[in-house]
Amino acid sequence: MKILSVLTEKLKEVLFSVLPITIIVLILNFSLTPLETPLIIRFIIGALFVVLGLSIFLIGVDIGITPLGSLVGATIAKTNKLWIIITAGLILGFFISIAEPGLLVLANQVDLVTSGQISSLSILIVVSIGLAVMIAFGLIRIVSNVPLYKILTGLYGLTFILALFTSSEFLAISFDASGATTGILAVPFILALAIGVSAMKKDSKAAEKDSFGLVAIASIGAIISVIILSVFSKTSEFSPGLEFDIPESTSILGPFVQVFPVVLREGFFALLPLLIILLLLQKISFKLSKNAFSKILKGFVYALVGLVLFLVGVNAGFMDVGGIVGYILASLDSNYYLILMGLVLGIVTILAEPAVYVLTHQIEDVTSGYVKRKAVLIALSLGVGIAVALSMLRIIVPGIQLWHYLLPGYIISIAMTYFVPKLFVGIAFDAGGVATGPMTATFILAFTQGAAEAIEGANVLIDGFGMIAMVAMTPIITLQILGFIFSVKSKKGGITEDEE
Repeated sequence: MKILSVLTEKLKEVLFSVLPITIIVLILNFSLTPLETPLIIRFIIGALFVVLGLSIFLIGVDIGITPLGSLVGATIAKTNKLWIIITAGLILGFFISIAEPGLLVLANQVDLVTSGQISSLSILIVVSIGLAVMIAFGLIRIVSNVPLYKILTGLYGLTFILALFTSSEFLAISFDASGATTGILAVPFILALAIGVSAMKKDSKAAEKDSFGLVAIASIGAIISVIILSVFSKTSEFSPGLEFDIPESTSILGPFVQVFPVVLREGFFALLPLLIILLLLQKISFKLSKNAFSKILKGFVYALVGLVLFLVGVNAGFMDVGGIVGYILASLDSNYYLILMGLVLGIVTILAEPAVYVLTHQIEDVTSGYVKRKAVLIALSLGVGIAVALSMLRIIVPGIQLWHYLLPGYIISIAMTYFVPKLFVGIAFDAGGVATGPMTATFILAFTQGAAEAIEGANVLIDGFGMIAMVAMTPIITLQILGFIFSVKSKKGGITEDEE
């Protein structure tokens, strides 16, 4: 009975996340973008698969993946040996990234749009290596007490120097990979790992501060690794006739049946390495009771079932409609529809992301209710809405390039780390990973690519990607502004804010 009540809770959470997009599509279907009946039926079935899949997957993450992260974090912290911490960070970082649903979706989209010139496997492996290296680096930072803002300044400085030598195509993919890889699986696991390692500190204030920021460091690894891939890649020219695939299939159940064996294999191989790590460490180190061990194993089964259902729903019904709606809206007489829809999609998506609720409660707890979660939600939703709207503007106006947004955005973000309470620096940069959840990596990504295919002068590869990067950047700025307001109010109220 207990699992049923947890499933009901998760279903409510996820339904609230998928429902706004479903309602928007149905309204558009009866107004601006009429769709073929089989397509709309497939979309509704896909949405049901996404809701059920995500709910079961999140239960799996809660009872299987996150406890594994906490156990590993606590175990490696106890050893107090730097080389063990580095090795654990490298191995776990690599495998947790490969299993991330958002990255699986993005890698498949890159493969599709480049007609296999950049394979999904190469994106998965390269991004996972980058994430692994940075998780190891981030764990060293926690142990060595290096201030987060100094690390972020150095890493983003390096990123933008490397970006000077990167093609526009790879730049968009690299920043999108950074947002997609820190999703619903990686974020809880990385946070659990950071809390496990930082908990060994004697100073509780330092431990609290250091439990944030690892997600931010990890996501930079994804950017740098794809940029390095572009330097060594023989693929400098992409076929000029790249086309966004507009499905014409009238079959309703056919695409679901067709995609099932592929995603079952994908899901199984994504979670297998983590399962092997669990089995090995149980034998060597954990020595969990039979009950505790079987509960974690059960979590893995839920995670696999949920991941497969989610990917079936996404690939067979959800993303097709996202692309077609974007394509039809971009083909209308006025471009304002596209910008307005971008704003609306951004606002409702972020309001509905389950991880955002976790983050907002966390901020309210850490600030003892001083920063209200409502204020955080409003700041986040406006920021993300503007991010998606600006991405639409970039598709419409050929002169606007992705770096025109990202360079000033990250310069502002890094500059603010020197003035904002240090606790908020970690929370804000981690929030970028939280904002880019499953709805952003699926529906809005497809919507953006559909729009880029329809607009004359736009390039699906350059303009169709980059939106996730924008969504990952805006919470960093909005939450640091909140942190700044909090510190000003605290000083006025006579509360001293603990600084680095």
